[in-house]
Amino acid sequence: MSLKGAISSVFTIAEMEARKVRHDSTELWMRSIQPALWLLVFGEVLTAVRGLAPAGYTYLQYIAPGVLAQSVLFIAIFYGITIVWERDVGLLTKLLSTPSPRSSIVIGKALASAVRGIFQGIVIVALALIIGINLRFNPLDVAGVFLIVVMLAMCFSSLSMVLASFLKTRDRMMGIGQALTMPLFFASSAIYPISLMPVWLRYVAYVNPLSYVVDAMRSILVTGDYSSLPQDIVAMTIATVFFISLASVVVKRLVQ
Repeated sequence: MSLKGAISSVFTIAEMEARKVRHDSTELWMRSIQPALWLLVFGEVLTAVRGLAPAGYTYLQYIAPGVLAQSVLFIAIFYGITIVWERDVGLLTKLLSTPSPRSSIVIGKALASAVRGIFQGIVIVALALIIGINLRFNPLDVAGVFLIVVMLAMCFSSLSMVLASFLKTRDRMMGIGQALTMPLFFASSAIYPISLMPVWLRYVAYVNPLSYVVDAMRSILVTGDYSSLPQDIVAMTIATVFFISLASVVVKRLVQ
């Protein structure tokens, strides 16, 4: 298939998946409850604790990018359940039997997850505005954050597809998703600085893609210090390309 045909396949699959969200967004609204609780309860309670946020910033400002990243991560890491369901009803077999390259199918699915992530991001940003969190909301900053949301969703939804290719059942995917989400969240800079972690956990945080996502979002939305942004984007790009490539290779295991 030509490059033009492969790109067309990507957007066709993504558009087909996005249509599902438009017809039924109940799941996404329900998934907004958890991040809302993180901001309204956890963030408000720990605002009084000193040392968790950089000088000159409130803890709610500090935690808001982390909660945004966590909410998108939660959607992406469970995306493999959808893939398993499509295998069970025969949709995935039909997709894999088309001339579309497997990479196009994976990227299309990952982009569909990104659409869900953007929806979640809009909800969290709106909530931050409602409760008065002082964030940087100029158009370029908002566009940058949503670009990072897209990369985050594509990265971890591709990882979820890799896991689905080996686990092959929705129950197993639910279990592994729950087992991965909280460790990834807590072993990052989402809710406290890496400097406060024990030494062994710092090494985990440094190889955790979520740390770079949160750092990039915090640079854009809170501090306005873009000095580490190139490093964050490179790390996110490497992780995303790696997991998309791996998913493209192993996704055929689902139908074997």
